[in-house]
Amino acid sequence: MLSAAAAVTGRATVGTFVANVMNRHPAVLARMAATLAAVSGGRFVLGIGIGGHPAEHEAYGIEFPGAAERAARLREAIAVIRALWSGGPVSFDGASLHLIEAHAFPVPDPRPAILVGAGTPAGVRLAAGHGDGWAAESDTFAALEPRYREALDAAGRDRAAQRVVLSFGGSRRRGPPAVAGHPLLVSPREEVRKWKAAGADDLLVTARTTADVDALVAAAERW
Repeated sequence: MLSAAAAVTGRATVGTFVANVMNRHPAVLARMAATLAAVSGGRFVLGIGIGGHPAEHEAYGIEFPGAAERAARLREAIAVIRALWSGGPVSFDGASLHLIEAHAFPVPDPRPAILVGAGTPAGVRLAAGHGDGWAAESDTFAALEPRYREALDAAGRDRAAQRVVLSFGGSRRRGPPAVAGHPLLVSPREEVRKWKAAGADDLLVTARTTADVDALVAAAERW
């Protein structure tokens, strides 16, 4: 889907919000991301997280270790992806990942930003320490945004160099569509100002149905 979107658009950012680190080998994901970065002309952003939906793993037969192990795998995955985006050769001997003289082409230029999906205090510490930004959800953002800034300070990293993308509706797995009456579609300028003042750089509304997409298109036409 992202490849198709990248090929038929010229301005929109395309990216994952967020990829589950357990679903793809990070070396394979690095190559997929690099290709998407090339096809999109540098518009690709990689959002990645530890995953949090056990039923999906059970259905597909994918292992689902505890959160601490998944977080450790995410840290290794980010290191491997960044290293492979240099082109290689890359050798890496981690707890779960092992690469020997590995290459990955095309080499993305510019390198895509890596946003870490996080909805817990431990998650935002991981995002602050290892990501280029934070993929946040609206239901936990207010409580975690101060902790994210504190974690950046503790890691000696500049908030201005990070990208915080705030999602509305991404954690809603079931229920009726909620896009048509969303404040971002009703009064987008006011909502953008409000959430940027609260610490977000970009805002994202989750669309799951054709009706959701129609509502977004109608809002774009109005504004």
